[in-house]
Amino acid sequence: MTNTISPESPAAWRDPALGTRRQLTLPQGTLTVFDSGSGDPVVFVHGLLVNANLWRKVIPSLSREYRCVAIDLPFGSHTTAMPDADLTAPGLAQLVIAAIGKLDLGPVTLVGNDSGGAVSQLVVDARPDLVARLILTSCDAYENFPPPFFNFVGLAARTPGGLTSLALSMRLRAVRRLPIAYGWLTRGPLDRAVGDSYVLPVSTKAIREDVRRAIGGLDSKYTLAAAKTFADFHKPVLLAWSAGDRFFPDRYAERLAADFPDARIEWIHDSRTFSPEDQPAQLATAITTFLDATRAESPR
Repeated sequence: MTNTISPESPAAWRDPALGTRRQLTLPQGTLTVFDSGSGDPVVFVHGLLVNANLWRKVIPSLSREYRCVAIDLPFGSHTTAMPDADLTAPGLAQLVIAAIGKLDLGPVTLVGNDSGGAVSQLVVDARPDLVARLILTSCDAYENFPPPFFNFVGLAARTPGGLTSLALSMRLRAVRRLPIAYGWLTRGPLDRAVGDSYVLPVSTKAIREDVRRAIGGLDSKYTLAAAKTFADFHKPVLLAWSAGDRFFPDRYAERLAADFPDARIEWIHDSRTFSPEDQPAQLATAITTFLDATRAESPR
């Protein structure tokens, strides 16, 4: 069984704006990251069925002043399978922790979106010493992991042939715009190359097996447990939340802001869940303003 997608495949395309592609050899397997800029480290964590391309419009402005590292997590749109890794949500958090350690980055500013935001919360729970600042865009939290609307993805993962059928249907651009795909996550259609990089990897059996395990490892018991530790995290937190998000309502941002001792909300307007796609300039400004305002608080 082939564990790696060819670099020439459209499934492997990553925007050059992400920086240098690096392959990290970790105890769990090989993890791909993209590295650009210099300065205080900012680590970007994406969610299910997307990859580092999610951050391609945000990183260029931040990398002028910060070292930006975008991780390709084994969430189904990655290119190197990790058959021996723990791909539950805590296992994915351990991958982020291992990458930070391998690159000698910590403590970092950690930025998460969608289910990657839940993973980021688990990183804070497990290794708060590695996180100088936390930025959560619209993401899973508390009992909303995953959002009920996406229960069909879990059903597909449990049904023989379900993920294969889903993968084949996603080859059609019209299907990608449906609510059950990316239609309610972005305001407009994805660039073709980006969409291909999201949906084509899962056509590979080894990648499909990874995402089946990752989907099976999404459970609110992890985010609810992590939430019990938020009061102990006294470092700066920004909730750059898409106002009126369908899947992650405003009340979750407000609840997170109340539970973290040093948190603030910045509403991202005219955006759905994927604010790095819909409003990259607005999001980058919110992040930069937060980083500048809290620079003196960072231990680096």
